[in-house]
Amino acid sequence: MRLILLGPPGAGKGTQAERLVKDYDIRQLSTGEMLRAAVAAKTAVGVKVEEILKRGDLVSDEIVCAIISDRIDEADCANGFILDGFPRTIAQAEALGGLLDEKGLTLDGVVEIRVDEGILLKRIEKRASETEGGARADDNAEALKKRLAVYKEQTAPLIDYYSKSGQLKTVDGMQDIDAVAASIKDALSS
Repeated sequence: MRLILLGPPGAGKGTQAERLVKDYDIRQLSTGEMLRAAVAAKTAVGVKVEEILKRGDLVSDEIVCAIISDRIDEADCANGFILDGFPRTIAQAEALGGLLDEKGLTLDGVVEIRVDEGILLKRIEKRASETEGGARADDNAEALKKRLAVYKEQTAPLIDYYSKSGQLKTVDGMQDIDAVAASIKDALSS
């Protein structure tokens, strides 16, 4: 099973990805983690990434696609994967489509976890108050507003993109965690 989870920050993508990993014996692939691993392993791409990050620049889509391409070829991805943090833009979605085509692979689904932004603010404040030893730097209402604005501008257009391709399945992210998980399973089996 090869999946993408879409939804704004705080929608519960990480929580649901953890469940899907267990249920389908697939891997959650975080582009951030893959980039850090490439740097640590001092791969050819990792050396390039390290130089880019040291300059404070963004890693190009081409490099991210190369890392994803290498990662999905690894044995632990044979059953599939969930992409976390990629694609974020239409250009990245198109690049991902080309990469998968080259490998003879397709996405089994793109799941949008749809949530109410007002309630998201409450969720992020609750998560911040429950985090032992203090919150993550981005777990506050102001940071969430900025992250939501970036999501709306860059990533939300993917909903229409994948809807047009017939791959998008939308679930109500306002349900409790178990109900969202059940809705995702239902969407994937339909």
